Amino acid sequence: MKVQAVISLKAGHRLGLLLEAAGLARSTFFYHQGRLALPDPQTGLKAAIHAAFNTAKGRYGHRRVHRELVKAGWQVAKKTVLKLMRQSGLFSHVRRRRRYNSFQGEAGQAAPNLLDRDFNAGEPNEKWVTDVTEFRIGESKIYLSPVMDLFDRSILAYSWGTSPGLQLTNTPLQEALSTLRPGEHPMVHSDQGFQYRHRSWRNLLAGAGAKQSMSRKGTCLDNAVIEGFFGHLKEELFNHARYPSVEAFTAELDEYMHWYNNVRTHTRLEGLSPAEYRTQALAAYGSN
Repeated sequence: MKVQAVISLKAGHRLGLLLEAAGLARSTFFYHQGRLALPDPQTGLKAAIHAAFNTAKGRYGHRRVHRELVKAGWQVAKKTVLKLMRQSGLFSHVRRRRRYNSFQGEAGQAAPNLLDRDFNAGEPNEKWVTDVTEFRIGESKIYLSPVMDLFDRSILAYSWGTSPGLQLTNTPLQEALSTLRPGEHPMVHSDQGFQYRHRSWRNLLAGAGAKQSMSRKGTCLDNAVIEGFFGHLKEELFNHARYPSVEAFTAELDEYMHWYNNVRTHTRLEGLSPAEYRTQALAAYGSN
C-alpha cells in the first residue's frame, strides 16, 4: 500500500522525501516496485472465479465457486478462492428471512406430523414437501407454491399467482402427482394452511394413494427444508434486485426455477444439481 502511494506521487515529489515520509528503505521500495511490474500469476484463476460468480448471478459463495472451478479442471484450495473473492469484492448475497404465513385458523381437518422432521429420503417420490411464500412487487403481491422432492431437493412442479387460493396449491400438486409411476405413493408434508386442510387437497392425495402429513401449528422447523429453499430463493433472486413490474419478476422467477433444478449445485447432493443427482441415481437403480 505504501509502495503504491509512493509510486503515484513520485512524479511530482522527490523520491527521498517520499520514502522518508513513508518509512520505506530505498531497496525495499525498488524491490516491491519491481514485483508490482511483473504479470499477475493468478490472472487466469481470477478470471475463472469472476466467470463462475457472474454465471451464477452472484448467488454462489466461495465453496460453490470452488466446486465449479474444480469441475473445470482447476487445482486450487478453497481458502485461495475465498481470499481472491474477498480481494475482488465478490460476496454472495446475505439472506434475509421473510415468509408468507399460510396458517389461517382451524377451518378444515389437520393431519398428523408423519414426517417428524426426518428430511431424508432413500428414493425419488418417497417424501414431498410444499408451502407458500410471497413477494411484494410495488403495490402487488405474488405468491409461489412449489412441490419439492426431499430425495434430491428438486422442484417437481410449482405455480405462482396473485392469490394464495386453492388453485395456487392444487395445480402444482396435480402436476407432480401426474408424474408418479405405478407403486409410488409419496408422503406429502405441508403446514396447517387452509389450502392443505381443504377437501380438494385431501381428495387429490387420496386419489393418488399419497399420505398426508402436516407440521405442528406454528412450528416452521417441521418443514425446514422448504423454508430453507425459500430463504435461498429470496437471497439469490429477490432481496437484492428491483423489478419494474410483476411480469419482469415472474420471468426471472421462471428462469431461476429452471436454474435451481438443472444448474445450481448442492453440497448435500455431492456437488451436483438436482437433475444431475436424480439422473445418476436412476441410472444406478437401473443397473441393479
